[in-house]
Amino acid sequence: MDGPAIVARTLSVVGAHVDKYGNRWQYHPQSDRHSKVACWGVLFDLLQTSSLLPRHVQSDKVVFGINQTMGDFKTQRPKKLDLVVAQPGGVNRPEGQNVRTFASLIKTWDILLDGGEKARLERLPTVFRGDVGSALIALEAKATMTAHQRALPRLYDELHSSHATTHASSDFAAACAFVMVNVASEFIRPPLNKGYLGGRAAEMSEHNQPRDAQLVIDKVHQMPRRVRPGEDGFDAIGIVVVNCRNDGSPFRIVTAPPAPGPTDDFNYDQMIRRLANIYDTRFANI
Repeated sequence: MDGPAIVARTLSVVGAHVDKYGNRWQYHPQSDRHSKVACWGVLFDLLQTSSLLPRHVQSDKVVFGINQTMGDFKTQRPKKLDLVVAQPGGVNRPEGQNVRTFASLIKTWDILLDGGEKARLERLPTVFRGDVGSALIALEAKATMTAHQRALPRLYDELHSSHATTHASSDFAAACAFVMVNVASEFIRPPLNKGYLGGRAAEMSEHNQPRDAQLVIDKVHQMPRRVRPGEDGFDAIGIVVVNCRNDGSPFRIVTAPPAPGPTDDFNYDQMIRRLANIYDTRFANI
């Protein structure tokens, strides 16, 4: 699958987001760059793995939304979800100067593809970003890069509300979670570095690894999962472990423990295969 490599390659480059001190970072907690790139990678892999989704795209049966507000039909509480693939809520094929497509986001978000990925993208049908109707897939993308133990309650709550909102809106929709976990022993936390850094050394946070990363992975394992509509929980969950110091050195994908193994249900590739199978079987008649 291409997604993790695209995420690592793109986030290895310092982003355009500038904090209030004039610093730019690979990862900043107040930027959603990491989640957007992760969403792009997941949809890219899903389009290549599902046999049905590309056909639905070609026949204008689906659009996608980013940072899409979904309503809980039961309680009417709104929540923004990072990525939604849905039946169109308006015109099937948007028109005009402001039309955005899946491929156009490469330039918008400075996503870095290698030659093989570019070739595979060119073979895919054009996916339009448009008004979202009935949700088919909803993805929440989260990252725990530092302060792992302190982040656990919020991570769990945000993930839980994601699948709850998705299934309160449409029980047949496939709720998916992408969780990126940092296994680096040191990390530069932007909020701790007040003032313009320039050439001076940044303050580092130390992690107790692999214990800290394992705490997050164990918490994600506690998320409810479901195997059919009518049950509570996520339809698919993928965990990607990275090594990132946030100091300009490259993001690296980690495949050794504590990262999920190739046959683990929480492995990223397994998540994509499961999600593709759910889509192909559950939405064959839309």
